[in-house]
Amino acid sequence: MNKPRSIAFQLILLFTLAAALLLACGLAIFYSIVVRHAFAEDNAVLADKMFALSADLRENGPGNFAEEVTAHRAGQHTPYWIRILDSQGRAIAETPQMDRSIPTQIFPAGREPAEALRTRRDYRSAGKRFSLVAFNEHPGGKVYTLQLAQDRSSDEQVERNFALLFIAVLFGGVVASALIAIIVTRRGLRPLREMTESLSRIGPDQLKQRIGSTGWPRELQPLVNAFDEMLKRLDDSFTRLSQFSADLAHELRTPIANMLGEAQVTLTRDRTAADYRETIESTVAECERLSRIVDNLLFVARVDAAREPIARKWFDARAAVEKIAAFYQMVADDHSVTINCSGDGQIYADPDLFERAVGNLLDNALRFTPEHGSIHIGLSKPKADFEVAVSDSGRGIAAEHLPRVFDRFYRAESSRGSDGAGLGLALVKSIVDLHRGSAKIDSEVGRGTTVKLTFPLL
Repeated sequence: MNKPRSIAFQLILLFTLAAALLLACGLAIFYSIVVRHAFAEDNAVLADKMFALSADLRENGPGNFAEEVTAHRAGQHTPYWIRILDSQGRAIAETPQMDRSIPTQIFPAGREPAEALRTRRDYRSAGKRFSLVAFNEHPGGKVYTLQLAQDRSSDEQVERNFALLFIAVLFGGVVASALIAIIVTRRGLRPLREMTESLSRIGPDQLKQRIGSTGWPRELQPLVNAFDEMLKRLDDSFTRLSQFSADLAHELRTPIANMLGEAQVTLTRDRTAADYRETIESTVAECERLSRIVDNLLFVARVDAAREPIARKWFDARAAVEKIAAFYQMVADDHSVTINCSGDGQIYADPDLFERAVGNLLDNALRFTPEHGSIHIGLSKPKADFEVAVSDSGRGIAAEHLPRVFDRFYRAESSRGSDGAGLGLALVKSIVDLHRGSAKIDSEVGRGTTVKLTFPLL
């Protein structure tokens, strides 16, 4: 498995490579300019020397010119080596020892002075570099060929020294770039280290702490905001989990305590068969209550984990609602509560889940609606959604409880004495969320409650 790459290493490497590339290009261009300038300058000097020799030969004649050429002492350094040939190609005069270093035949053919530079030839001998030209002159009507060799060894050495200097500068620039990159990268990544330290100090007991978006570089502010939002969600989740655990323990403790108490009392002495039967029936009722709580919890947990399948299809909402109302009609008649429906339309939802959601709302409404009250189920189709509203004329819910009525195990104080577990509305909310819909509640103490469920049609 490959190790993760370091951002700092990548930044340092890229910065160093970029600086090295730019420096190498700059030095190469500068080196090329220097070499080309030196080459052009040598050619200009060579041309001046050629024209000077031509003028000297025409003015002084071959005899005097030959004396001047041979006047150089052997071994004396000279930047120019000169040889004069007659029309037969025989050497009349030359710079001493020139024949040893620069033979006659290596020169290009003689041409007119204006064209000679174009046929210039480079030659190496005895560790030296020469630039060779040959041009013709016609003093006294005769043809003479002048062979001129320019010693460019010093220029080559200068070029070599320049190359070594540029390599040293390039190496030093790369090292300096790497050091600068290390310093800049460490300084630039310091906020990340500070953020890491801040986050490492946050534990389960410090979820209310926030990193804060002030004081951070602009590039890190979205990350900081995302972390703060994540901490907020974690804090809310931990708070709800703690409340859920406490409520779950409370809800499960009550039936278990009832069953245990009744069993212990029954076992304190011998009782009649009717007493035992009553105890068993009470235990069965409490077990059924526990079973309903567990079933609802499992359903809500599957919904939260997005594992609950949804078989959505089109069906008649009015027929489904009337079927649910008929199921609860006997309970309503026992409490002298009337149930009526209005509206109709086709809804796109899971029929079983729809019946369960509306049934829970109707069950809640029956539990809190007094005798001779009424419950109304309204169906409507605003825009692209389908809306189901269940209204009752019950005692209502205080405004401070409304934001939390869809939370699990949450019950308003007025409902603490009921046999509900506080999971009905939470289950309804989970079903609506599965359909990507919404659930809203409106209530007024003493006048009743209305719960509206919205199901998208697409």
